[in-house]
Amino acid sequence: MPPYRAVATEFELAARHLHLTPDKYASSIQLRRWCERNKNRCYIPEWLLKQWDILVEVNYDSGAA
Repeated sequence: MPPYRAVATEFELAARHLHLTPDKYASSIQLRRWCERNKNRCYIPEWLLKQWDILVEVNYDSGAA
């Protein structure tokens, strides 16, 4: 069985699209806006969420009533 290839997260794709390296993430206004829009559906590094004081809404509702 061939080894699995790593797949980039949506966050990594957004950072690449903006031509950012990790040391530039926190200073990017465009990346911060992307993170604010996608915080509840995409992975975002925890250190960056903390730096920007972005709170993620955790919803464990399984739909059962």
